[in-house]
Amino acid sequence: MNVTMVSGPVLGAILKLTLAVAFIGIASSTIFLIMTLVAAVRYRRQAKRAQAEARSVPVSSLPPVAILKPIHNMEAELEQNLESFFLQDYPDYEIIFGARDSENPALQVAERVLARHPEIKSQVILSGPPTWPNAKVFSLEKMIAATDRSYFVISDSDVRVAPDFLRNTIPPLLNEKIGLVTCMYRGVPASDFWSSLEALGLSVEMSSGVMVADMLEGMRFALGPAMTTRRDAIDAIGGIAVTADYYSDDFELGNRIWAKGYKVTLSHHIAKNVLTPRSALRTLGDQLRWMKSTRYSRPAGHLGTGLTFAMPFGVLGFVSAAGLGHWRLGISLLAVAFVNRMIQSVVVGWGIAKDPRSAALCWLYPLRDLAGFLIWVGSYTSRRFFWRGETYVFRKGGRIMPEHRQAKSAVGETY
Repeated sequence: MNVTMVSGPVLGAILKLTLAVAFIGIASSTIFLIMTLVAAVRYRRQAKRAQAEARSVPVSSLPPVAILKPIHNMEAELEQNLESFFLQDYPDYEIIFGARDSENPALQVAERVLARHPEIKSQVILSGPPTWPNAKVFSLEKMIAATDRSYFVISDSDVRVAPDFLRNTIPPLLNEKIGLVTCMYRGVPASDFWSSLEALGLSVEMSSGVMVADMLEGMRFALGPAMTTRRDAIDAIGGIAVTADYYSDDFELGNRIWAKGYKVTLSHHIAKNVLTPRSALRTLGDQLRWMKSTRYSRPAGHLGTGLTFAMPFGVLGFVSAAGLGHWRLGISLLAVAFVNRMIQSVVVGWGIAKDPRSAALCWLYPLRDLAGFLIWVGSYTSRRFFWRGETYVFRKGGRIMPEHRQAKSAVGETY
């Protein structure tokens, strides 16, 4: 049999099949873009109303708040990030820092900021070596026990907020039906190229997915960088310890509070997530970790995410059509995908997340979309990931276990 004669028809059939897949992907990503645009209009409308409602709450009605701030290692602009929480336009709040030990260099930065603001009540809690899988939640448990306040802010150390953050995110919790308020965030890049791509992903890709999820089913999860909640909501789920077996403790907290009958609300306030310069390999590893966590926390939604990307199908369509001799069709498919992602970058990143880079670098976002797809594919590989200086393994149901540290389930689970 002549191999050359067979390869031609076979190759043609393969190219036609991949072209069909490209058309499906272009269609699905276009539908996702339309859904994103509708969700963005909805979010803007609700945000205006929510901001007016928050501002209408008298200062005398605002409850005392405890800001819980776990810190681990040095990060870019850490001092400015922490100080933004000391500059809140809010009548009564305290800040509680949590660290493993007094030798933590980030704690020294926190103490400098603390010393500059003696007018703000603050304290430092040293948790000691963690015995639970999630070291951050181990620290949070001790921080919550150190205050008698009933309204909490839980926020990462790489987050920076505006002075009206508390004024906008605490008032919704005065409604006893609302158990948690969570914020989207825009990426603030370091000086390197990979950080720029990552920041675009935070401002555009993450915000798009959250708004669409909120539109379709309501918020059933929380975003870790900045969220506010109440003690009764945390007590209702069995305490913060029930999230300590998971990497996605923020998702678990929001989902469990929602499951208890409380409402989880997406705030109109946009926080900033300040990125630290890292190598390309480290940046890839961090993004793979986040993608893997979504794979375990929302498996069905994560699988469907593959159809929301545009550029992989644009490239596939270009290669397939060109291979079949339809160059114009191939270029058209690639152009449609490219413009699709540029529109998303401008509308969501600039229009919603207020990130000016998303407009100025909208031509770069298609590359981020392509990279995001490859990371999504990679999320279905190894169960191992590196986090906070330790190697972990994902277990059943999204639970985690450190490989080189003794840890046990915070709630007695066996897995």
